[in-house]
Amino acid sequence: MKPLTEIRSRTACLPFENIDTDRIIPARFLTTTERSGLGCHAFNDWRYLEGGADNPEFPLNRPEAQGCRILVAGRNFGCGSSREHAPWALLDYCIEAVISSEIADIFRSNALKNGLLTIVIDEAAHQKLLSSPGMELVVDVEACTIAGPDDLLIPFVLDRFARHCLLSGVDQLGFLLDADSDIREWESRRANNPYSMESAA
Repeated sequence: MKPLTEIRSRTACLPFENIDTDRIIPARFLTTTERSGLGCHAFNDWRYLEGGADNPEFPLNRPEAQGCRILVAGRNFGCGSSREHAPWALLDYCIEAVISSEIADIFRSNALKNGLLTIVIDEAAHQKLLSSPGMELVVDVEACTIAGPDDLLIPFVLDRFARHCLLSGVDQLGFLLDADSDIREWESRRANNPYSMESAA
């Protein structure tokens, strides 16, 4: 994972509610444990026509959505089954942040663990963004703000640990590996004095 401190991008909008993980990446594509290569299947059944050609009616296939790294989605994004392939597919599709008024808890947890920023904002701000596809935004991960035109400033809440990992460019395993020397030191002290209050803490 690379450190994620700021995202500057236009927005692409999917103004549909209850987009579940099977919409994000259909179950038939869950046969791999590789994170790369899933982007071509993101939103597969909306994105392509029956013969495999791009569906011109799908919002993310439109010319103005190309190159957008911020996705503004309808309420209750990422509901349904838990699958890490969903954030993997979005990241491989070059989406770096998803914004909505409601994001399913399990999807949000999986996304943040994999470096995909998921942002929940209030309904009024959400509707403003949904109604303005292509808006140029600056997402500041450290300040937890979204800035836009006409002095638009939207604060958001981000779990402290998730924020640290995003800014540092590490996942949970990377966080533990970074603390390896501290963990070994603590284990050594505990082994030498197993009944101390410090080792029990």
